[in-house]
Amino acid sequence: MPQAGRSATGQLRACGSRAYHGTRESALGSPRIHGELLKLGLEVSQRTVARLMPNRPKPPSQTWRTFLQNHLGDLVSVDFFVVPTATFRVLYVFVVLLHHRRQVVHFNVTDSPTAAWTAQQIVEAFPDDSAPRYLLRDRDGIYGGEFRQRVKGMGSAEVLTAPRSPWQNPFAERVIGTIRRELLDHVIVLNEGHLRRRVRAYLRYYHRSRTHLALAKDAPEPRAVESPAHGRIVALPLLGGLHHRYVRSAA
Repeated sequence: MPQAGRSATGQLRACGSRAYHGTRESALGSPRIHGELLKLGLEVSQRTVARLMPNRPKPPSQTWRTFLQNHLGDLVSVDFFVVPTATFRVLYVFVVLLHHRRQVVHFNVTDSPTAAWTAQQIVEAFPDDSAPRYLLRDRDGIYGGEFRQRVKGMGSAEVLTAPRSPWQNPFAERVIGTIRRELLDHVIVLNEGHLRRRVRAYLRYYHRSRTHLALAKDAPEPRAVESPAHGRIVALPLLGGLHHRYVRSAA
């Protein structure tokens, strides 16, 4: 009898494994396999079938990075960063970044951000039904009810990062870091107007001249390749010489 029991169990394992690993394995759970075993003359409970089935590996869930890559053309990130002035005031810079070409489509500066002010920035960034499909942001309280209603009215779905997880908004964090390293670390901000002018000038360089690894070494506004036939290389100073654009010029 023990041998017969082991033999039956072996048959159950073999049949169950074949059914489970068949061409339609995703549809064959223990109820379906139990039904097939009954048709093969193997009297066994469904509970036993479930116990003898191999563990079904769960398909891996989509990672956050994969989500961002899959929706690159539909995503916009928004974020704030703070800048101290020479008189110890704190200014807030709001940026709106298109993921696809790493373009800062809008920015503004204020010393007292509110939900209404932030909502108005979104309207100015995306006029005439040009709103993105998804808007990625953190859970800061500045994005209050008025902001959420405005985004919803524009037809965009908000995607919120987890609490205290700035890495989930990597493109905005990266561009803010770039602005800090390549501009703000080298200037003393006097006031709101001065900061706005400096950031606007830097973004002209950022969009038209600065190459990006993620864009195959191109700029957000594509730059043509200049062959040696166009002449010698000339460095054009930008932002008062803080950065340069290199072009070819005929002698």
